[in-house]
Amino acid sequence: MVAADTMAEVWLSRLQADLPDQPQVVCQSVVNWLLGESPERLAQMTEPELAIVRQAIEYRYRILQQRYWNISPDQGYQNLIKRLSSLFLIRNKIKTWISLSRDRRRTVVDVIQEVIQEMMRSDRHLAQQLRWISTCTHSSRLRTLLMLASIEEYCLRPIRNQPLIIYRFVNYLRRSQRGGMTQVPTGELIRLVSDEISAGDGEESLSLLDVEAWSKYQEEQNELEQQSLRHQVKTSFVNYLSRNLDDTAAHWLELHLNGMTQEQIAQVLEMPVQQVYRLREKISYHAVKIFALREQPAMVLGWLKTSLQEHNFGLTPTQWDQFWQALSTEEQTILMAYKKEDQPTEALARRLKLRARQIQAQWVQIYLRAQELRTQGED
Repeated sequence: MVAADTMAEVWLSRLQADLPDQPQVVCQSVVNWLLGESPERLAQMTEPELAIVRQAIEYRYRILQQRYWNISPDQGYQNLIKRLSSLFLIRNKIKTWISLSRDRRRTVVDVIQEVIQEMMRSDRHLAQQLRWISTCTHSSRLRTLLMLASIEEYCLRPIRNQPLIIYRFVNYLRRSQRGGMTQVPTGELIRLVSDEISAGDGEESLSLLDVEAWSKYQEEQNELEQQSLRHQVKTSFVNYLSRNLDDTAAHWLELHLNGMTQEQIAQVLEMPVQQVYRLREKISYHAVKIFALREQPAMVLGWLKTSLQEHNFGLTPTQWDQFWQALSTEEQTILMAYKKEDQPTEALARRLKLRARQIQAQWVQIYLRAQELRTQGED
């Protein structure tokens, strides 16, 4: 207990100097909160471990002093929500989710409040903190301010290089999808400190590292992104067909994407079946060799995950090495130019003594050969 007593004396002296207008009982309550529920644990710690504890206590005190001390609980709550809503990572993730949800009138602040409410209801650590704070002081105002500071410090803890609140947001999504959205009470402060909360109150808390929830969330986000890219590609290609072929070609694409056979499409378009097959061949040529590889390569190949820059044409490392070795020196030069700049430069054309159109034609052939190799690997 020597380390704990020494640390408590140091902090009590500091608080009395920082807060001269506060009685000693208040300062002692804050010291108890800073040291934590089991100060005797400090006796078994080495000096490097104690140094980390001192830093953590300093950080916690700084949060309390900067955003929650000597203000009303309502204002402290607003400061907490403002602080968590300002985090770039969580703000962007929530905005993306809102834009893809049914209720787009919701705001980042609304969701942050619901996540905190969910944590207060089911998080074991926060329930333990509530109990500990209730033993530190009998002042309801001080208990609320200490709890606000504890929530901020807890939400900002780094887990796998991301703040813990991001994982809590993922858990919240999983629960809300299962049981419906939780609504935040309007016009009143969420009750953050309650003597009635116990460890078994509500659902059991999820793991702080809920890998399953995080993986599921990432899969859902990837799927939504793929759907969005697919819609962009489809819309862009329909416009391309209308612009470069005719509206009949665009109509054929819509019918084809709806799963209709060529015979059914022929009936709808009132065309001979042979003419519909020829139209399909023409559209396929434009889709692969012009639209995908010349007009919109970044968008289409990004959607197919066969881009050169990010996916190495979708080839495995072994396939890529095999593919690279089979290229001529000129083809390797062209490929590296596209990998760096996405389009050939005039300097490259002069160096290879080729026209830009010739370089682009070779690029198309290189891509098609890569896809042929990729298809062979899947057989």
